[in-house]
Amino acid sequence: MGNKFKNFGLIGLGMVAGVAASLQFSAVAQKAPGSPLPLEELRQLSDVFGLIKSDYVENVDEKKLVTEAISGMVASLDPHSVYLDKKAFKEMRETMQGKFVGIGIEVGIEDGYVKVVSPIEDSPAFKAGIKAGDLITRLDNTPIRGLSLDDAIKKMRGEPHSKIVLTLSRKGEDKPIIVPIVREEIRVQSVKAKMVEPGYAWLRVSQFQEPTVDDMARKLGNLYAQNPGIKGLVLDLRNDPGGVVPGAIGVSAAFLPKDAVVVSTNGQLADSKQTFYARPEYYSGRANSDPLAKLPAALKNVPMVVLVNSGSASASEIVAGALQDYKRAVVMGTQTFGKGSVQTLRQLTADTAVKLTTARYYTPHGRSIQARGIVPDMLVDETAEGDGLNSLRLREADLVKHLNNKDDAELPSPPVHDELEEEQRILALSKNRKPVEFGSKDDFQLAQALNHFKGLPVQLSKTEKARDLEAEAKPAKPEAPVKQDAPAKPQKK
Repeated sequence: MGNKFKNFGLIGLGMVAGVAASLQFSAVAQKAPGSPLPLEELRQLSDVFGLIKSDYVENVDEKKLVTEAISGMVASLDPHSVYLDKKAFKEMRETMQGKFVGIGIEVGIEDGYVKVVSPIEDSPAFKAGIKAGDLITRLDNTPIRGLSLDDAIKKMRGEPHSKIVLTLSRKGEDKPIIVPIVREEIRVQSVKAKMVEPGYAWLRVSQFQEPTVDDMARKLGNLYAQNPGIKGLVLDLRNDPGGVVPGAIGVSAAFLPKDAVVVSTNGQLADSKQTFYARPEYYSGRANSDPLAKLPAALKNVPMVVLVNSGSASASEIVAGALQDYKRAVVMGTQTFGKGSVQTLRQLTADTAVKLTTARYYTPHGRSIQARGIVPDMLVDETAEGDGLNSLRLREADLVKHLNNKDDAELPSPPVHDELEEEQRILALSKNRKPVEFGSKDDFQLAQALNHFKGLPVQLSKTEKARDLEAEAKPAKPEAPVKQDAPAKPQKK
């Protein structure tokens, strides 16, 4: 659609407010260049550097020039490759560890202001009395209207124990509310689990982090200990932007047979041509340890529904694709984001790195999801009235310089719609609608998942676009998995 946007972010996770990468970690690969360096072009770069130093209207810092040149070179490749300076690299590592320094609220944008979707439990924002639905109008007395969500998030981040003052507008209050907050380290729980009805469990993974597999195993184990007769499990991956590959492998392995292929990757380097299996060495960060070992055997066979939407990306698409390929679960919701590439962190110095796209990933049956996404088995809108703001979100295929899917030419041309008219209609319907609280009694898609378990009618999507997608969702012709001479050795993550 015309003006697509991202709906949610997490304060302090500036790099996760959009779509997180499926990450692998390694040092710089020492690969000999395949061709001689382009000396003439490098000479031109040197000449331009000299011209800026000598002729520009103001003096320019040399280190800044070089850093910006590196950043521009990497950013020109694709939307997910990026140079990480000292601050960005630190934030990336904290994000993957599930912690950050901030105030602790989940947010969205509404009418140009930052809207609080939910404060994180026990965070500084939670303790200060910030409530879901509050609009943040000022940060340290600076108006926030017009800032992008990413810029607003960055302003709310800071050093531990530093202070920030928020000005809030709250429904029912005549005057602005001034709230001083001291930033603290926030530890994000990426896994939630509960019984939504007797016999039916809900497991939500909001992002794939280093602790995700351990957290999932602990919470699932507790659920089964208290409710041994679980008849159905909903795995909720909606708005999950991705994260680290081992987390996705571990979550998949909890529900798949041992040694099943979860995902394969293929790229230019030898170590990017790998197959990842449902084995501890591929998802456990500790030697001789399997966090899934004590899970009940019934988990391998319990009926499952995986909920996805256009905010489900990258590592969450790995999980959805694997469970769909093996027919282990029914995938329900709306078409996913379509990020089928793997980024590797190549550390340059102690404080800087390059996040570089090094491979495409493939589902167990060899499907590439890049710029296409996972098409659900059952298309279900976000609400009974339609897909709302979810249908306006940016997807991989909308990003400039995105990697193409090699099978794109085989896809039928999308139907022609009056995009502006449709967008205005959806925005009008959604203007006074509260953000969906996943896992609540008002969660329409979750209710449809429960209906599916019980053999009751499921309200499928009514939109013309969804009907077109459903017609296209024919069984994909399996592609040959990545060929290997021998099983790949797991990388150290």
